[in-house]
Amino acid sequence: MHTHTMDVRPSPRRALLLALTLLMSACKTPSATGGGTSTGNSTGTSSSTGNTQDVPQGDPFPKKPSVEARKDARADEALAQAVQQAETLPRKQAAESFLAVRKAYPETTAGQEALYRAGVVFYDSQDYVNARKTFNELLFENPLHPQAPDAKRRLGRAALEVGAYRDAYQTLYSLAERAEGPERLQLLEDAAKAAEKAGLFGQALQISVDLAGNAQTPEARQAAVARVQQLVEGRAGFTDVAKVMDELSPANPAWPVLTFKLARIYYHLRDWTRLEETLNRFLAEAPSHPFAGQARELLARATRRVEVRPKTVGILLPMSGKYKAVGEAVLRGVKLGLAGSDVELVVKDTQGDVNITGQAMEQLAFDEGAMVVLGPIVSDDSRRAALVAEELQVPLITLTRLEGITDIGPYVFRNMLTNEAQARAIADYAMKQKGFKSFAMLYPNLPYGVELANDFWDHVTANGGQVRGAEAYAHDQTTFTNEAKKLVGRYYLEDRLDYIESVREVQQQTSGMDAFRKRKAMEKAKGNVEPIIDFDAIFLPDEWKRVSLVAPALAVEDIVTNACDARDVERIRKTTGKKDLKTVMLLGTNAWSSAKGASGLPELLERGGKFVTCSVYVDGFFVDSQRPATQRFVKAYRQANPGDPGLLEAYGYDSARMVRQIMDSKQAPRSRGEFREALVNLKDFDGATGKTSFDEKREARKPLFILSVDNKGITEVPPEKTAALGGS
Repeated sequence: MHTHTMDVRPSPRRALLLALTLLMSACKTPSATGGGTSTGNSTGTSSSTGNTQDVPQGDPFPKKPSVEARKDARADEALAQAVQQAETLPRKQAAESFLAVRKAYPETTAGQEALYRAGVVFYDSQDYVNARKTFNELLFENPLHPQAPDAKRRLGRAALEVGAYRDAYQTLYSLAERAEGPERLQLLEDAAKAAEKAGLFGQALQISVDLAGNAQTPEARQAAVARVQQLVEGRAGFTDVAKVMDELSPANPAWPVLTFKLARIYYHLRDWTRLEETLNRFLAEAPSHPFAGQARELLARATRRVEVRPKTVGILLPMSGKYKAVGEAVLRGVKLGLAGSDVELVVKDTQGDVNITGQAMEQLAFDEGAMVVLGPIVSDDSRRAALVAEELQVPLITLTRLEGITDIGPYVFRNMLTNEAQARAIADYAMKQKGFKSFAMLYPNLPYGVELANDFWDHVTANGGQVRGAEAYAHDQTTFTNEAKKLVGRYYLEDRLDYIESVREVQQQTSGMDAFRKRKAMEKAKGNVEPIIDFDAIFLPDEWKRVSLVAPALAVEDIVTNACDARDVERIRKTTGKKDLKTVMLLGTNAWSSAKGASGLPELLERGGKFVTCSVYVDGFFVDSQRPATQRFVKAYRQANPGDPGLLEAYGYDSARMVRQIMDSKQAPRSRGEFREALVNLKDFDGATGKTSFDEKREARKPLFILSVDNKGITEVPPEKTAALGGS
């Protein structure tokens, strides 16, 4: 619990009301939607929902008669006769006889009395539609009629019966303001019911609170408090609760329910000072209330938010469900990174569910006292965890690839290979190391492929290069002839002048020949059209299985991709007879990484053969790297686990080692804020995935692994050759 000096700020409830009024003006609750107020016409129609801001208070009827009714003997006689007949006639006919008098003598006192009696007959026979129409007509004509109070009561309850809840609320509440005793309480009960059904939850809440305070019996009090509790659970908005609480006395039986609701509002707003003030007052005024146990627990949790265990690390991973294997891989790396230390690891299973993730993040912060949290890895889970981490100011090192995750706030960091990092790294290698200036792209029409293609294009143009061609293909496509033809200008031949001239020559040469020879000559002309290869490399961001299908299709269109060896280039020159042979390099992403096949070579090479040799792709981890830090990790992993580690294990390991290094330092952080600053200032951490630092957006920057494909397998381009290219 905190102590505070006296100040002159508004009361907590008034301050909340001001803040929430601004908030609600931009984001209205369900109670702030619906139609307008009743116009009070003779039909008496009304919307069944309403806005808590625009309901007129007071009597909705005119103050003066619009018709000066006069006394008329013939009208009185006709009314007396209708009254006598009504005793024996069916109700419908009785009402019609009264309406007949009204029609014959409209501006007489008897005519108004007949209108009232017709309304009573309609009401008593449960014909509430006609009852409303009749009473509305009477009251707007003469609100001072001797039977006006009874007509209004019946009108309000008829409106309630037919679902015209806004009209019912206005009428019944205006009557209750002038009534007394049991009648007033009953009118308020009905008005509260109408307001709630109209969506006027603030008005319904205020009435219910008043009923609770004025209840004459324990049963009535219990019913009113129950309605208050029902209204504050998902119906009445924040501003509604704050308004009612502003002047409410603790003596009101509904006070504990509303106070505890207000405390929960403060909790969700992360207003810890007012939360503690409200809970302490609740426990002082209502220590034995059924909510007291929850209040104590909430107060203890709020107090624990600043109680941090300096050596406790939380981790959020999908340890069950469809992403279980992903979670297990990351956890293996994390445990290896913390092995032998005194760091306590608290694992929470997100199950791939955003709601569970949010709850687990709160548990790590409030109940476990975690100094820092690692994970999650699934996109939606990571967004939820990041939002909660930012609210609670808990450092989070997420392992997701979700774009823009660190924009959520300064407590959110990311250590994971991203699409943008891969695109930048491979573009930098091609342009700064190889000197390429022009590129083509072939990419799958999937979010992954489109995002990588756009990022690569952006980096190429930013460095003064050009993308000369870009072709997308379906994600499940297996043949790529058309895409390859389009890249080299062999698809739309009619647009090429050299082809048009060739066709004209063939037509002249084959004049007089038979159709078969003409067709053969035309096919030869098509085949002789030279490919336009005005690019140095092709970026192909797809999985290795698709790459092994695309590469041979490129070769069919005379795109030479396997000529990194001078002898190969010379052999192709002799075969094709082309002295000026244009060769092209294929560039890829970590989706090119594949397991080793039966031959011991990567499956990419087994399937793609010579067509993928001489290609280069980028990855965030390479198990056969010669980097010392990577070798140490691989050796330790193999000793502790069967098989080789992959990218997930490596990033989990490095994230854990970063945290461990900070916690073991001489000036180890004692608060979450200090730990966040330590992460910001972390520079060149030497890990399995490279030397890592966090940039101004708290994104991990590190030199990625540039991997070259040859007929013997995959080898890493020496780090010293790529060091100048910058981090990912």
